[in-house]
Amino acid sequence: MQSFLLFSPEVASARASGKPIVALESTIISHGMPYPQNVQTAREVEDVIRAAGAVPATIAIIDGRICVGLSNEQLELLGSSPDAMKVSRRDLAYVLSQKRLGATTVAATMICAQLAGIEVFVTGGIGGVHRGAETSFDISADLQELAHTSVAVVCAGVKSILDIGLTLEYLETHGVPVLSVGQPGFPAFFTRESGFKADFQLDTPEEQAAFIRTKWQLGLAGGVVVSNPVPSESAMPTKEIDTIIRLALIEADQQGVKGKAVTPFLLGRIKELTEGRSLATNIALVKHNALVGARLAVALNA
Repeated sequence: MQSFLLFSPEVASARASGKPIVALESTIISHGMPYPQNVQTAREVEDVIRAAGAVPATIAIIDGRICVGLSNEQLELLGSSPDAMKVSRRDLAYVLSQKRLGATTVAATMICAQLAGIEVFVTGGIGGVHRGAETSFDISADLQELAHTSVAVVCAGVKSILDIGLTLEYLETHGVPVLSVGQPGFPAFFTRESGFKADFQLDTPEEQAAFIRTKWQLGLAGGVVVSNPVPSESAMPTKEIDTIIRLALIEADQQGVKGKAVTPFLLGRIKELTEGRSLATNIALVKHNALVGARLAVALNA
């Protein structure tokens, strides 16, 4: 497995000296935001992590290797290439063996982070149970990965394009604890509240680290969701975003958008319908997650 890993000089140095490292996904660069905001945001998120005392490790598949930590040129390649494949657990072996360009989802980034010995992973929002899953069986592979891959995932909850209640039920069934930061409520990505509660509220990185370390020391394998709400000043009004999401969902159904294409389509339409305000919210919450994730990595490392 280690032969597939290629560490950037910065990450290799951090590993050698025992510095805390934070994994970052690359799908948010290739499929989550438009160019050039995606590359600029990726660099800014990495800087937030460095400023908080940890080392960022953005992960992607390039030339048959799992690249753990990316150069500026590699970030540009991912952000501007239309050929980057969206890589989940199912796709990892194909993209590596065929030497395709691949951007890792939450699930694939968790796998790669665990292979690289990284305990904390920061993303925007995790995938979940899609609306209508009782007939479509459309459930994100992220949830299965959280059930058995031991990486802490810092996120702004799940997007309200999903069925949040069923997502939390699924996580509970599979024994995945959901923590919240600063409030008892579970956030809904664009908004601070989803109408559902997290399992446990732990506000400090030391409390979060103690919980996570205890879980894994007990032999309870699997991830932990650390849900961190978008900053109040960047959150969108709940009624507005709910209305826009319902409209985007109707359009996706009318156009026959299915599978992996659903989330990028919906995020694109939401951006258009909010005249770009949803993108600003997305960028703000990712940076906030990076700060919380870096502080958690430092606490775990201590």
